[in-house]
Amino acid sequence: MSEHVRVEKERGVLSLTFARPERRNAITVAMYAALADAVEKAQTDPDLRVITISGEGEDFTAGNDLADFLQALPREGEEIAVWRLLRALAVNELPLIAAVHGNAIGIGTTMLLHCDLVYAGDDARFSMPFTQLGVVPEFASSYLLPLIAGYQRAAELLLLGEPFDANTALAAGFVTRVVPAAQALETAWAAAEKLARLPARPVQLTRALLKSAHREAIERQLRTEGTQFRALLREPAAREALAAFLEKRKPDWSKV
Repeated sequence: MSEHVRVEKERGVLSLTFARPERRNAITVAMYAALADAVEKAQTDPDLRVITISGEGEDFTAGNDLADFLQALPREGEEIAVWRLLRALAVNELPLIAAVHGNAIGIGTTMLLHCDLVYAGDDARFSMPFTQLGVVPEFASSYLLPLIAGYQRAAELLLLGEPFDANTALAAGFVTRVVPAAQALETAWAAAEKLARLPARPVQLTRALLKSAHREAIERQLRTEGTQFRALLREPAAREALAAFLEKRKPDWSKV
């Protein structure tokens, strides 16, 4: 268990909180493991009806902690730690609700595509800067975002990888509602409590029906993205992007 992930159970709701505000909730390998543990265990806990995800401090999450990630790069054939969380969330059977404020970068945005309800503060800023880091999108976002937002809008967000605001995310279809920033968590919790009071079986079956047509495609895209992501990590573009990040400079794409 990571000290930077807060796991709380109350009235049928499992609350998962990124609790590393001093680093803008950047996610470490240990945090991925703790989150995966919590989601996996929730599937067999009869007292749980809903899962919520939120961030402590000024941001939802700055995404992957790249310095930590580089120290734990897998050897050939080994699994990247984040993949376990991706699978756990992709096969999760409980309603998943996110409260987003501040920055939601990388996986902080792509995980929202797997949520059932997303309440974003009007200060929320999203980005999926995978091409800028020399890699490809993850978490089946290259399948889900065109499905939700339409191809042209998804292509702009994924190919350019530039930040966008809460209203753009709402128009793209993966944010349920934009609310004042201070009300994002309260709004998400209110929805979670409503769901937790409903009969569990009909809610879970309805959610499964909503997702069933795309489950196999999502799992297939997760595998395809993962293979390409791992391969690109060893290519010059990713090495230059990661080196530039650590050296706090802009990447020199003339080197790749």
